[in-house]
Amino acid sequence: MKIIIIILSVFMLSGCKPKIIETDVIPFNIDTTIDVYDNIYLYDLLNNIDGIEIISDNYRIDTDVIGKKEYEIVYKLDKKIYSYKYEIDVIDNTYPIVFSGTNRTVLKGYDKDICNLITYGDNYTGNLKCEIVGNYDVNKLGTYNLIYNISDSSNNVTSVNVTLNVVDKINSSTYHNNLTTPISEMLELYKDDDNEIGIDVSEWQGDIDFDKVMDAGVTFVIMRIGVQTDNGEPKLDGKYLDNIKNAKEAGLKVGVYLYSITDNIEDAKKQALWVIDKLNGESLELGVAFDWENWKYWNEYKISFHDINEIANTFMDTIESNGYKAMLYGSKFYLEKIWETSYPIWLAHYIDDKTDYNGDYIIWQQCSNGLIDGINGFVDMNIMKKC
Repeated sequence: MKIIIIILSVFMLSGCKPKIIETDVIPFNIDTTIDVYDNIYLYDLLNNIDGIEIISDNYRIDTDVIGKKEYEIVYKLDKKIYSYKYEIDVIDNTYPIVFSGTNRTVLKGYDKDICNLITYGDNYTGNLKCEIVGNYDVNKLGTYNLIYNISDSSNNVTSVNVTLNVVDKINSSTYHNNLTTPISEMLELYKDDDNEIGIDVSEWQGDIDFDKVMDAGVTFVIMRIGVQTDNGEPKLDGKYLDNIKNAKEAGLKVGVYLYSITDNIEDAKKQALWVIDKLNGESLELGVAFDWENWKYWNEYKISFHDINEIANTFMDTIESNGYKAMLYGSKFYLEKIWETSYPIWLAHYIDDKTDYNGDYIIWQQCSNGLIDGINGFVDMNIMKKC
């Protein structure tokens, strides 16, 4: 009896299987060109499909690599089922960007690559081509007006005018900013029913009297838990253990940040797990921030803006999967030009009055020259939106 049931089941299944008709003509429109990294699914590509039933799952189109790729769509029309193979062309139309000054000065006899006198990057590739148009001689004093053409792998070219100054002596100048921002000023300008004032600290602040800091009107502190060293391994901040203990005893809300210089997602995950290990179950009201700001050496990294965002998101994903809140620290320029994340933002923008940052943020680092009782020297001052 069991054998008969199996045979009948197979017969019924094979007999009911609908015939799929392959076709090279479709009665609807389908978009076939997509920008790299666009989050596009099959149904997003379809246009004018009234009366047609799409049988294919709503799969995600692979847009992580540029080039042509073939997909299949199965649909039903007039009680018949059709299969149509279509080709998607993933393209990169985004131009590289230059994010450094373009008036550069070098000593006579400069022997390094003058392409690296400016900083540039791209959304897709880390290996950009730099072509310099114009005559110059680093062994001859003078001012040279040059054009830098920066191109990516899709031949998108960004051109900038660069002034190259070749000199025999670079005068060292020290900029002294005598302005300070006392905590009283921060409280007067920014503390209200919607905002509270805090600080962020590291071993550079030395010994901190958090009771005095609390009495001065601060309600939260974000402290550096560690910094990535040149060998790639994180190092515990020299004052972290004292800071986390004393800040909590004073009654302050706390969070931590890791200063990273990593160039890959593997290290980013390891660093996040390192933070989790060092926290050892410590409760944090403000969570863990990822701080990557090594833009001065960006050309040496040979990675794309997409890559650095993957690095940051990997760190923050790992933090959140281990039970802590995560956020991204960044300055206004890089948040608007490069960073892309759905995580909360800790904004750095040193400006009087109100920031004109065009995105959402939960904490605003307003200055680095703050003065407060309990800390010798300057400290960063922050404004946090109350939940």
